Amino acid sequence: MAASRRRHATPGRIGRVGRVGRQAVPRPRVIMALVLLLGLVCTMLLDGYLRAEVGDDQRVRSDASADTVPDDVLEGGPILSFAGGTARTQPVPDKTIVLTFDDGPDPEWTGKVMDILDENDVPGTFFLVGSMITRYPDVVRRMVDEGNEVGVHTFTHVDLSYQSEARVKREIAQTQLALAGAAGITTTLFRAPYSSRTDAIDDYSWPVYERLGAMGYTSVFIDTDSEDWQQPGVSKIVTWATPKDGDGASVLFHDAGGDRSETLAALPQYIAKMKAKGYTFTTVSGAQQQAGAGTDGSRAGGTAADATVQPGPAQAGAPEGNSEQAAHRRAGTADVWEGRALLAAVAVAEWSVPGLAAVLAVVGVAVLARFGMMLLLARRHHGQRNRRRFTWGPEVTRPVSVIVPVYNEKECIAGTLNSLAASTHPIEILVVDDGSTDGTAEIAEALGLPDVRVIRQENAGKSAALNNGVRQARHDIVVMMDGDTVFEPDAVHQLVQPFADPGIGAVAGNAKVGNRSTMIGAWQHIEYVMGFNLDRRMYDLLRCMPTIPGAIGAFRRRAVLEVGGMSEDTLAEDTDITIALHRAGWRVVYAEHARAWTEAPASLGQLWRQRYRWSYGTMQALWKHRRSVTDRGPSGRFGRVGMPLVVLFQIVTPVFAPLIDVFTVYAMVFVDFRASLLAWLAVLAVQLFCAAYAFRLDREKYRYLLMLPLQQLAYRQLMYLVLIHSCVTAATGGRLRWQKLKRTGEVGTPHVGAS
Repeated sequence: MAASRRRHATPGRIGRVGRVGRQAVPRPRVIMALVLLLGLVCTMLLDGYLRAEVGDDQRVRSDASADTVPDDVLEGGPILSFAGGTARTQPVPDKTIVLTFDDGPDPEWTGKVMDILDENDVPGTFFLVGSMITRYPDVVRRMVDEGNEVGVHTFTHVDLSYQSEARVKREIAQTQLALAGAAGITTTLFRAPYSSRTDAIDDYSWPVYERLGAMGYTSVFIDTDSEDWQQPGVSKIVTWATPKDGDGASVLFHDAGGDRSETLAALPQYIAKMKAKGYTFTTVSGAQQQAGAGTDGSRAGGTAADATVQPGPAQAGAPEGNSEQAAHRRAGTADVWEGRALLAAVAVAEWSVPGLAAVLAVVGVAVLARFGMMLLLARRHHGQRNRRRFTWGPEVTRPVSVIVPVYNEKECIAGTLNSLAASTHPIEILVVDDGSTDGTAEIAEALGLPDVRVIRQENAGKSAALNNGVRQARHDIVVMMDGDTVFEPDAVHQLVQPFADPGIGAVAGNAKVGNRSTMIGAWQHIEYVMGFNLDRRMYDLLRCMPTIPGAIGAFRRRAVLEVGGMSEDTLAEDTDITIALHRAGWRVVYAEHARAWTEAPASLGQLWRQRYRWSYGTMQALWKHRRSVTDRGPSGRFGRVGMPLVVLFQIVTPVFAPLIDVFTVYAMVFVDFRASLLAWLAVLAVQLFCAAYAFRLDREKYRYLLMLPLQQLAYRQLMYLVLIHSCVTAATGGRLRWQKLKRTGEVGTPHVGAS
């Protein structure tokens, strides 16, 4: 017996509607929606980190003292190591050039630099930025395969003298991981961003070099700087890169960071010039060996001999066989796979974030276009319907039937029926009790109101109750309402006037939130006025109204029977019947002056359940009527006009809308707070203007608009999660039962025109 008392519905096309337990919101799908959102946030943070938006620090230290830096380091050669825990510098041997390139790899310039090196049979030492390695691993792989040497240039190109010890280690470790994933190696070479000669080491950067030396790294500086980053011209680049008097040199060029066309033009000339002077070219490791440093790990930048040295990632594996790549170490298997996972994550971020940005740009344009279209069409609709001479035809005065389906509505039924009893239009009232267990039917009968019939049936669902009422209705026009709704005295009269036009099959009324005194109620009030009623004006003129609200709607009885009555295929029977009427050739319009007051959900849990059912039911209805897209006649018109609009503005746009908020927060935190805030405020201003106009049309009080900013920050996010939850349910074929909301009966009979 208990089972027969439960609300239930028949299966739909997208996901079968069945019985579930007491859990109103299936938690696994909520978790899935949140996980998807979290995954997006993580992807954006990774992409921002790679692009130096997240964690970016553009500070560069200059003019600091060097009191703690040893003199022999300040005056020493460009290769600094800490064998045995003691700082030691080495010069580049005479008549020897170490070509070093910073800031790569770059997809445009690095490959061309390597082409020049290969053509001239000279090696290079490339100091790579980790974030660039993750984005262009193929370039790094080629670099190593062709015999060039690589070194660490941090992951995000920050001045390490400003960073914590943990950040320094993270910058190095992440770059090594990227190297492992890209080329299967790690390296013992390091060059700090913004560094130059050893005499530029100061009291802030010296501790960094000491810590890295203790980890087994060799820090590489320069003797001569081509200053190609200034783009001074080819001849100056060649001149500035040339060492004096036959000295050996570590020479700095750049293969990334801007236009390197002058670098590409200068390199062949420079190499030819230096070869003509009797110079040879090698890598950092090659220069160390030529200087007599030997091939043991300590002199080549490998493991320090002192027991106090802390092992770092540079010590993994054995040195590579090529003496000019002696700084390379074979990465461990775990590091290689972890590095490949990093590269895969970066690849996903590289493609997904720009793709999402493009999609959001389209969505943003669509949203603004929708606002513009709503304003224009709503203004036109209001002007047409409120002209003094406007009429649908002869005044409709014949009696109509009002169907009130109820299920455990003891708190509300008296107020609902009393409001109908005050109607200025002749009506019969059919209360269809769908197996209530709280005495709803008895309360309705006890009121003793005239022209009220109470029809009892076994619990079969709202659609069945409405169909029962339609069958027993005595009049050709039926008004349908919810058991928690109260009508204004002239609501029925205003609602049925469009039926003077024989082509109109249904009319949507103006549903208003009665319990708007709470924050949740106020948020829903804004949504009803702006999102629902403003939309309906637009859809009315476009002749593709998607939904007759369950709270207040009127139908030709013949039209309802013609399309098979209220379908039990979906949870959104109101949307289902509305689309069916369009497809049958009936016109559906909006009567703005037919006002009804409904009790909106009073808690977040109830709101979630209601909107989840609405969203899921709408998807079911759209899927059920998907063939209208290819139909001809009225059905095809709705399918090619109404269906795309509903899908775009009620499903696609809301699904992507939270991404706009996420991107906005991201931009505020990591990119440009002021510009991002101004952009968000501009969009809010547009929404506020639309809302204010909607309130003006409905003659509502503007004070509720003070809640709009908070609604955008909190309430809208909840609605987005509900929609995502519904999409996940639809995609996974989930089950959902009819949700019975808790009622308080606080919405009383309003005064005429009350707002």
